[in-house]
Amino acid sequence: MLEIYNSMSRKIETFTEREEGKVRIFTCGPSIYQKAHLGNYRTFLYEDLLVRYLMFSGYDVERAMNLTDIEDKAISEAQKNETDVESLTGDVLKIFRSSLDGFGFIMPEHLVPASESIEMSVEIIKKLVESGHAYEHEGDYFFDPLKAEGFGRLFGLDMSSWPEKKRRFKRDTYNGNRWNRGDFILWHGHRGEEGHPSWNTALGEGRPSWNIQDPAIIAMSIGDQVDINCGGIDNIYRHHDYNIAVMEAYTGLDYSNYYMHGEHLIVEGRSMSKSRGNIIYPEQLIDMGFSWKEIRFFLTYKHYRKKLNYTAENFEEAVRRLRGFRADLKAVRYAAGEAGSPGAQKLIDAIVPDFRAALDGDLSLGRGFDSTAATVRRIKKCSDRQPLSSRQHESLTKSLKKIDNVLNVIYAHNSST
Repeated sequence: MLEIYNSMSRKIETFTEREEGKVRIFTCGPSIYQKAHLGNYRTFLYEDLLVRYLMFSGYDVERAMNLTDIEDKAISEAQKNETDVESLTGDVLKIFRSSLDGFGFIMPEHLVPASESIEMSVEIIKKLVESGHAYEHEGDYFFDPLKAEGFGRLFGLDMSSWPEKKRRFKRDTYNGNRWNRGDFILWHGHRGEEGHPSWNTALGEGRPSWNIQDPAIIAMSIGDQVDINCGGIDNIYRHHDYNIAVMEAYTGLDYSNYYMHGEHLIVEGRSMSKSRGNIIYPEQLIDMGFSWKEIRFFLTYKHYRKKLNYTAENFEEAVRRLRGFRADLKAVRYAAGEAGSPGAQKLIDAIVPDFRAALDGDLSLGRGFDSTAATVRRIKKCSDRQPLSSRQHESLTKSLKKIDNVLNVIYAHNSST
């Protein structure tokens, strides 16, 4: 049975779905005011791994993912580049989709831009005002965390130190891992600012903040509750507790049973930043002659809850590991005869169960790959002594293709399958 680390309970738990055979997942998507970098794709790919493994395990998976195309940063970036927000985010989205195709990413059934969630955002805010969780202030709408039972429980926030004086935080996002101890914004009232997208609604003219966009997209796409909520480790600060508070205040239901968070990718031991000039994009590695599958393997081989340090040496070592596996697989000998290799069949039969045992342990893909690679190496040695039969070769190929529906690094795959 699949066991995953639940960030809410801070322990490994056996996964149980709400509805038998069906899993609903929400994964935090990109802010598309700028290109996604290698670290962003590491998060998206562990989430893709989760979806693939759930499907491998026989579940029907329904997934929603947001595209943040309205926010303060997008407005600022568009103004800096003397363009409009829609053009800016549209261009970035094309690059993002192209990269996901390159990685063989299974596209979510619901890939929803925030600009398509206006009506639902307004509906949620109106209900939160009615219930006393939110209020209007000078044309903006804010959520009061003190009105939300259990606020901050994902992070483990000590609410006893919450300031008594009313404080409001009006920006969509704030830099750094810090808590804004006050009310967070849900709706930006429009004040005639040039270049600020706005909609005429029952709340007045304005736009939804980042803090309401995910709940709106979740509610309009997959309903009031999900099985698993995913994101990067940085989302444990503010963002996911905000989402939980809004969703549960709106619905009166427990939002998610499991929370999963992937660790950062760092470069040469340091976090990526423009000021350091160490941001790496997938296209740079493609231009150096590496393949999308090799980059995918590097980003997913190390366990998703451990930091991944990009260095040229670490990256090239991962590529050599994958290429070595492919070389061993290509070197397996087989013949048309029925006899086959007497030592190989037991190894072939063990490939999928051993892989499953590793992945059931909190998606330990590296362990699963190593197990598969070691078995293929032993099969190759058996075939050196006596070639595999056609039936054995067919069985091996069938097992490896099943495994590669999860790994997606061995064979050519359509990204939507």
